[in-house]
Amino acid sequence: MQGVLTGFAIIFAVIFVGWALSKRGVIGAGNQRLMFNRVAFYAATPALIFSSVAVSDPQFFLSPVVLVVSGATILTSVIYVVLSRMFFRQDVPTTTIGAAGASYYNSVNIGLPVSIYVLGNATHVIPTLLVQMALFTPVILAFLGSDSGEGTPLQQTWKSVRDAVLSPVVLASVAGLLVAVSGVTIPQPVMEPLEILGGASIPMILMSFGASLTAGGVLASKEHRPGAITATVLKVAGMPLVSWLLCLAFGVGPELTYAAVILSALPTAQNVYNYAATYQRGETIARDTVFLTTFLSMPAMVVIALLFGR
Repeated sequence: MQGVLTGFAIIFAVIFVGWALSKRGVIGAGNQRLMFNRVAFYAATPALIFSSVAVSDPQFFLSPVVLVVSGATILTSVIYVVLSRMFFRQDVPTTTIGAAGASYYNSVNIGLPVSIYVLGNATHVIPTLLVQMALFTPVILAFLGSDSGEGTPLQQTWKSVRDAVLSPVVLASVAGLLVAVSGVTIPQPVMEPLEILGGASIPMILMSFGASLTAGGVLASKEHRPGAITATVLKVAGMPLVSWLLCLAFGVGPELTYAAVILSALPTAQNVYNYAATYQRGETIARDTVFLTTFLSMPAMVVIALLFGR
């Protein structure tokens, strides 16, 4: 578990740097902070996704773990939407971010160490990252841009879907998939700059996240508190339970079931906050959910390991 603890410690350290710089006025609370998110969204994160997916093994793209976790993502999102409609109505973009916070897990800077040190390998992480980026991200971005107020409802829907499908993170994931499937080897002079640029993605998102904490405490907003708490509970407890039930239903073996449940307990991805901050929709819920699940997912994974006799 030392690698997992190290992964969490690194995240909190970079978040603290962003918070400290904002406190000292080095990073402004408004557009200065959002600049980090925009650079990450349009340049660094696409580079990270492409350089990761392009070198992955295509034979694991449709493994039982990937299918179960993807199914759990969809079902958990639906549960959040239903609960939101019943108990705390929100606009479409905010509901979208809440649903993403409840189901869209951190597959890179927490997912990789968890896979390596808890599961023994990173076989399932990159394929699930690809599914997140190629399938779920366009849906999230389409709903985030659905209330732009420009044109008729049909025109707004078409524009949001078009912009989502053509967004840099989605195009990068599709391009990476094509390279991985084709077996083409990208020359090192081309791949090296992408890897360097991709390395800036997570630090920029985390520093912006840390800077955002100076604008208000976690769960300080009464309006968004129910959504953040619901998304947090679903992420650390609901989604692992859904994955376990799906594994039972489809007869998945114990080792793969353990992998699916552990991955489902990972905290909400910082990309959810990055999307919210970039589109300036549902940012408070995204920030609070990322913060809370990052703290709570570790004990959740310990409980899961004990239940599986690990």
